Amino acid sequence: MGMQPKLRFKGFTDDWEKRKLGDYSDVRDGTHASPKYVSSGHPMVTSKNLTQSGLDMTDISYLSDFDFNEINKRSKVDIGDILFGMIGTIGNPVVVNRDDFAIKNVALIKEPDNPNILNKWLIQYLKSPSFKAFIQRKNAGGTQKFIALGLIRDMNVMVPDFSEQSKIGELLKSVDNLITVNQRKVDLLKKKKTGYLQKLFPKNGQNNPELRFKGYTDAWEKRKLGELTKRVTRKNINNESTLPLTISAQYGLIDQNIFFDKQVASKDVSNYFLIKNGEFAYNKSYSNGYPLGAIKRLDRYPNGVLSTLYIIFKPINISSQFLVSYFDSTHWYKEVAKNAAEGARNHGLLNISPSDFFNIVQAVPNNFEEQKKVGILFQKLDQLITVNQRKVDLLKKEKRALLQKMFV
Repeated sequence: MGMQPKLRFKGFTDDWEKRKLGDYSDVRDGTHASPKYVSSGHPMVTSKNLTQSGLDMTDISYLSDFDFNEINKRSKVDIGDILFGMIGTIGNPVVVNRDDFAIKNVALIKEPDNPNILNKWLIQYLKSPSFKAFIQRKNAGGTQKFIALGLIRDMNVMVPDFSEQSKIGELLKSVDNLITVNQRKVDLLKKKKTGYLQKLFPKNGQNNPELRFKGYTDAWEKRKLGELTKRVTRKNINNESTLPLTISAQYGLIDQNIFFDKQVASKDVSNYFLIKNGEFAYNKSYSNGYPLGAIKRLDRYPNGVLSTLYIIFKPINISSQFLVSYFDSTHWYKEVAKNAAEGARNHGLLNISPSDFFNIVQAVPNNFEEQKKVGILFQKLDQLITVNQRKVDLLKKEKRALLQKMFV
């Protein structure tokens, strides 16, 4: 039986052919003029690395530090060339689409003048499970992984004819473009939310936010959290719930089995706290991006159980949605840090007692309607972020399926 992918465009039935990549593509070390010096194109400099999302090109001020006489002896890149890492972060192929690329420890693939393999097809192959499996088999090294350029040149690739390559490349590129467009929407919405979180709550020491809804002018009041909320300490003694929860920055309070792919909690959860929908939990564990832990409301399930290390509370004299927004901001960090005991960290937990936690002070609008409007604004932003993030996730899932089925 010949070599054919599971999914093909109509009209294509020929077997794909096995070819060595180096016989049909100009594969070289991007840092040096190897195997031959190419004087056209843009010079490559060795400063930045590949990241998970592609090339890190946020700052090109480093260009002034380089000897351009030396740089010009290196391989040059043209629009359409392919780069991917050979050391550390191996793979993550990207196509050159600008003239100021800076990267080190990369393989460079130039498309010959009369190519047998089109780069627009090859870039997608290099993102496919086939190439990832090859990298995993062939990479070497301990902590610092690497792959030899010769292995890339000698790699066997199953290749269709020219017209099929073109169709596959164009289809997958169109999916890439959709992912990029929708990811930009998500990033812009998150940026907008961050800006509003800064402007719609008073800065430290102030009584009014920078930005307000029309018609509201009264100063916000300083109130202790214990005046606005009530601590919840109910135990799960009757096993009302067997759903162990954890706090995720992205998903809020979520089933441990989904988040960790296993249950971290004990099998017997009768001595755990029972939290109900609409109640808040404070996880004192600090993590990257959450130096003082995280506070989230239970929205996803009717109830669940939490370790007694959590502090659970419910709103009594404040809009619940306002609280969700407030704890999404960083405005409460200073108060928690101030109320935490000396030697604030202990076995991964912030050392703050429930009584000290409920003594933190926050600024609150007097008018309940203003509280609601602030909360609803952020609720709508979160919904837009979620909708667009789902689009991105679905497109990525579709792209993975296509890569799986459209390559041998």
